Amino acid sequence: MFENLGDDTLAALSEVAIARDWPAGAVLFLRGEPGDYLLAIAEGRVKLSLVTPGGRELALAIAEPGTIIGEMVLFDDHPRSADGTTLSATSGYVLGRAAFRSVAERHPDLMEGVARFLCRRLRDTNDKLESIALYGLEARLARFLLFTLRQIHGDDLPEKARLRLAITQSDLAAVLGASRPKVNRALQVLIEDQAIQRAGEVLICDPARLRELADPDID
Repeated sequence: MFENLGDDTLAALSEVAIARDWPAGAVLFLRGEPGDYLLAIAEGRVKLSLVTPGGRELALAIAEPGTIIGEMVLFDDHPRSADGTTLSATSGYVLGRAAFRSVAERHPDLMEGVARFLCRRLRDTNDKLESIALYGLEARLARFLLFTLRQIHGDDLPEKARLRLAITQSDLAAVLGASRPKVNRALQVLIEDQAIQRAGEVLICDPARLRELADPDID
């Protein structure tokens, strides 16, 4: 949201953003409760999820450093649409609705950044829905790894890319819409296909091979 903004706009935002720290396991917000601020994650990871009345959880995303979450309440005044819980010690910045709108009134480029951000978020959502509806688990896993690598490296991925997934396999399974044993088997398939290699807690990824597995119907 704040990419390509002018120095004056960034300075105005920095004056009104409030730095905060949260321990692992902290509930940042709950689905259905009112909210009037967004969070910009500087360090740590936050799980965005939905929980059914029966206790089943659907992980929507894992917010990494550099991610903005909870932004929708700034624009539609509706309750929170998901739960936000820290997976590790997390720090970031809180930007309230009134402060945001005050900056936007004085700096029109901020709303241009919002439009780009929301369009990108919609595209990401479409990609995720496509993955769940149309692709097998191995392809969904490959697409998830590629998406995460692009968050780190941008679109120009190296020939071999190191990736440390600082989430549990249970959280990964929830993101992919599968059980943990099935995700373990999918990881093994990617290893056998030489798309990834394990090096302790780090995955050595072959982006070219991952792209082939991500779209198995393309020759």
